[in-house]
This record gives sequence, C-alpha cells and structure tokens, in this order.
Amino acid sequence: MAQQTLPPKDPLDLTDPIANALEVTPVDDKTVTLPDRENKRPKESQTELDLEYARENYMDLIEKGRHSLEDLMDIARQSQHPRAYEVIATLIKTVTDTNEKVVNLQKQAKEILSDSEQAKKVTNNNLFVGSTSELTRILGGNARDILKNE
Repeated sequence: MAQQTLPPKDPLDLTDPIANALEVTPVDDKTVTLPDRENKRPKESQTELDLEYARENYMDLIEKGRHSLEDLMDIARQSQHPRAYEVIATLIKTVTDTNEKVVNLQKQAKEILSDSEQAKKVTNNNLFVGSTSELTRILGGNARDILKNE
C-alpha cells in the first residue's frame, strides 16, 4: 500500500473542511473574555459569612451528637456494658462543649462586628490653646478692628 501524504496545513488557511462539507460559512471564532468576577466583598461582609458558616457547622455537630447520643443510649441499655456508658458520658461532655463554643462564637461575633462599627465613627474635636489676642491674630485681624466693625 502506498501512503498518501497530505500537504502541510497552512496556519493562515481559514478553510474549514466541515464547513465546506456542509456548505456553510464558518463563523469567526473570536472568544469573548469576561472580566474575572472575584469575590470582592467588604471585609465585614466576609467576616459575617465566616461567622455564620462556623455557627452552622457547630449547630450541625450538635445535632449529630444528639442523634448519636440517642443511638448510644439504646446500645448501652441493651448491652449493659460499662464502656458504653463511658462513651455516652464523653459524648455528653463533647456536645456540651460544642454548645459553649456556639455561645462564645456569638460573643466574639458581637465584639468583631461592633469594633468595625466603632472604627467607622470619627470624632474631630479641635481645641485652641492660647490667648484671645493670638486667636484674633490667627483669625486675621486686630481685636480693636473687630470691635469697631460691630
């Protein structure tokens, strides 16, 4: 068998064999690039999201612990084995600690969010320390001139 060699493809050749076979004109394949949409949220918003995510995780762990506790109590009643009751005691302590973490997270969230709100408040107090003659000189005049104009 003789091998047929195809001529090298010209990179500038825009003919499309599929388009030729279907007798259609190829569409210019220019891709439109969209700007990257990064997660540019304000710092407070991201902080709130993180706190909410952590709270949801804690709540989910508490629920799973409660369901596991019910199952373990059934197993402990049936087996009457001391190790089963020890596991129950450990699980109760773990669920209680997780409840405390939820409360602490709430306190920390209030502190974090109130700090950011307090940082936004700006108070400008200007105080002049000096004599009245210095003040009138700064204001642009002589004290006697000011009294004459009134």
